[in-house]
Amino acid sequence: MKNRMLNKVAEITALFWIMKIIATTLGETLGDFIAHTLGLGYSVGILITLAFFIVVLSIQLFTKAYKPLYFWLVIIATTTLGTEISDFMDRSLGMGYTYGSIILLVGLLGTLSLWRSAYKNLRVHPIIERKKELYFWTAVLFSNSLGTAFGDYLGDVAGLSYLQGAMVTGAIIGIVIALHYLTKLNEVLLFWIAFIFTRPFGATFGDFLTKPLDKGGLDLGTLQASIVSVILISILLYISHRQHNRKNIHPAL
Repeated sequence: MKNRMLNKVAEITALFWIMKIIATTLGETLGDFIAHTLGLGYSVGILITLAFFIVVLSIQLFTKAYKPLYFWLVIIATTTLGTEISDFMDRSLGMGYTYGSIILLVGLLGTLSLWRSAYKNLRVHPIIERKKELYFWTAVLFSNSLGTAFGDYLGDVAGLSYLQGAMVTGAIIGIVIALHYLTKLNEVLLFWIAFIFTRPFGATFGDFLTKPLDKGGLDLGTLQASIVSVILISILLYISHRQHNRKNIHPAL
C-alpha cells in the first residue's frame, strides 16, 4: 500500500493508455505547429520544447508522490520535444528516417539496459527514488522521439498513408493487448512494447488529422488539432485526478 501511495508513475490502466495516445497525438500536432505553422523551424522548436520539458520535469522530480497533472505534463513535454528532436535529426541533419530511427532505438535500448543493470528489472511500479525516475523519463523521451521517426518512416519510406500507418501501429498495440490477456509473456516486456508503439500510432494519427487532403490527411490544421487534443486530455486528466483522490481517501478500494 505504501509503495502505491508513494509511486511517482500513473497506474497502468485503460485510462493510462488512452491518455498516452492522446498525449502523443498532441505532441505531434503541437510540435508541427511550432516548427511549421509558426515557421520557427526545428532548432528553435527544440529550444522551446526543451525549456518546457526541463521546467515540468523539475517539478515532477521534486514532487514526493504521483500527481496526475505534473506526470502528464511531462509526458506531453516528451512527446512534443520528441517530435522536434526526431524531425531535426531526420530533416535538418539529413539522417533520414531509417538512420534516425536506428539511432534513437539504440539510445532507448541503451537506457533500458542501464536501468536493468542498476535495478535488475524494468518495472515502473514502484518508482520512488530519483535515479530510477530519471531512467524512466530518459526512456520515455527516447521512445517518444523514436515513435515520431518510425511513424514518418512508415509514411515516407514504407509508402503507407497516414491512416494506414496508424492502422499498422494500432494493430501492433492490439496484438500486445491480446498477448497480455491470452498468454503468460513477461508483462514488463509487453508494457514497453505497447508504450513504444503508442507513440507512432499517435504521431501518424496526428499527421492524418493535420496533413493536406492531397497527401492523405484531413487538413484540420495543427492549431485546431492541438486544441481538440488539449480539450480531450484535459477532460481525461480531470477524471484521472478524481480517481486518484478517491483512491487516496478510500485506499482499500
